Amino acid sequence: MNGIQIVLITAVVLVAIYFFVRLQNSILDFLLLLAMVTAALVFIFLPDLTNAIAHRMGVGRGADLIFYLSIVIFWFVIIKLYVRIRKLEKIVTDVVRKDALNEAAREHAG
Repeated sequence: MNGIQIVLITAVVLVAIYFFVRLQNSILDFLLLLAMVTAALVFIFLPDLTNAIAHRMGVGRGADLIFYLSIVIFWFVIIKLYVRIRKLEKIVTDVVRKDALNEAAREHAG
């Protein structure tokens, strides 16, 4: 095992622990995390496997395949975060609107 493998394994394990602790008891989130950690560890321990998979998929190198997949995953995460932010903005707007109407009604009644 070389130095980069140790660094990558440590990083994957720390990220997995962090997200496992922060999960909201969602089985789907847990399974997704488990799949990603397993894939990361397999690719770290067996780097030639990524090259074999890449060649079967028509990609030159395993590193390129991982890069392309990472871009797709990042797009998914960005879109998911955007949707969540929009939902939160709507909730805040609704709460502020309701509070303003309640405040106006109290001032008008009093």
